[in-house]
Amino acid sequence: MNIEFFIAKRYLRTKHKLHFISIISFISTIGISIGVAALIIVLSVFNGFSSLVSSILINFDPHLRITSIAENPHLQMDSIRSLLEKNNKVLDFYPFTEGKAIVKKENILSVVDLKGFDYKTDKDVWGVKSSLKYGKYILKNDNDIIIGLNLATKLQSLIGDTITITSFNNVYKSVLMYSMPVTRKYVVRGIFESNNNDYDFNYVFTSLRSAQNLLAAKGKILGYEVRLKNMEESNKLRDEFKSALGKDYSVQSWFDLHKDLYSMMLIERWAAYIILSLIIAVATFNVLGSLTMSVIEKKKDIGILRSMGIKEKSIVRIFMFEGMLVGFIGTITGALLGLAVVLIQLNFKIYPLDPTRYIIDALPMELRISDFIAVAGMSFLLSAIASLYPASRALKIKILDAIKWE
Repeated sequence: MNIEFFIAKRYLRTKHKLHFISIISFISTIGISIGVAALIIVLSVFNGFSSLVSSILINFDPHLRITSIAENPHLQMDSIRSLLEKNNKVLDFYPFTEGKAIVKKENILSVVDLKGFDYKTDKDVWGVKSSLKYGKYILKNDNDIIIGLNLATKLQSLIGDTITITSFNNVYKSVLMYSMPVTRKYVVRGIFESNNNDYDFNYVFTSLRSAQNLLAAKGKILGYEVRLKNMEESNKLRDEFKSALGKDYSVQSWFDLHKDLYSMMLIERWAAYIILSLIIAVATFNVLGSLTMSVIEKKKDIGILRSMGIKEKSIVRIFMFEGMLVGFIGTITGALLGLAVVLIQLNFKIYPLDPTRYIIDALPMELRISDFIAVAGMSFLLSAIASLYPASRALKIKILDAIKWE
């Protein structure tokens, strides 16, 4: 065993002559434990909410969305199909078109996003089909539509009801050209619930051909929505497609589609990490104080060790190890405490939520190894910094002054 570590461990275990040094060391350990546990618990809660939001959005959104930003926003259906077909990382893709529209039932009006898509595969385990709450996934006829649950509630519509939809672009052109806007009647075939108010209130889905007819974009599409085999490669493929397609096309990943929301959650997570780290920082100040007094108490020991030939670096290491041992014990204890709280919540749901008001029945939590590494690393670093000053102060003790009365 390293001699410096052996002495540091003996110093930490033995009773101090000044009893309050032991009390301060104990308080320091408890403070670090509480700080580490609190940080792990809070980060796990942030992880849980972040994963919940991501799963809701990604279940409905594509991994990549390719749209045209040229003067003519529509592109031909086959213009980039070959690029997607040749890429073996693409699981599936389909063309879509989209535009603003006004939906009306009796005297109730609402402005929505009308989206038409051509997705014919039976493997649809995401998006509109996977989120259907009532009705069936039927978009065969030009007058079939699927609407969100919140919009259906607002329009007081059920499966089989007929609603009127007018293209917002046609309304604008009709006002300028003194003509009647294009208006069509549609039958509600399905009602979906995505747990996202933006979709449930504002989106109406129909077939690609139906949307093209209403939006005056026959034979043209706005872009492609792409599903990948591995969503973690979204950013990489986004950059590849941008480079291949040029400046006339916009390629967005699932993160880009809700960038403000994801960025806000990331900022909140970092803010919580920094604020709760102050608890550990305060505890390490106690380590600094207790070690400084320990150096004063062990003045004679230091003199004897130096007279026996122990080098200056070894004296520094002894007190550095002592401070870092306090940090190590506090960190391990706090990590185990935080882990226990998270596991109890995951298995027994000690903090429940009302499922009638929320989409979950308990506070979500998610453990990540990276959080334990980040919290433990920060705790050890602060403990080492706090131990540095007392350890360097031990070198200023003169050998003769320390042992002259021995």
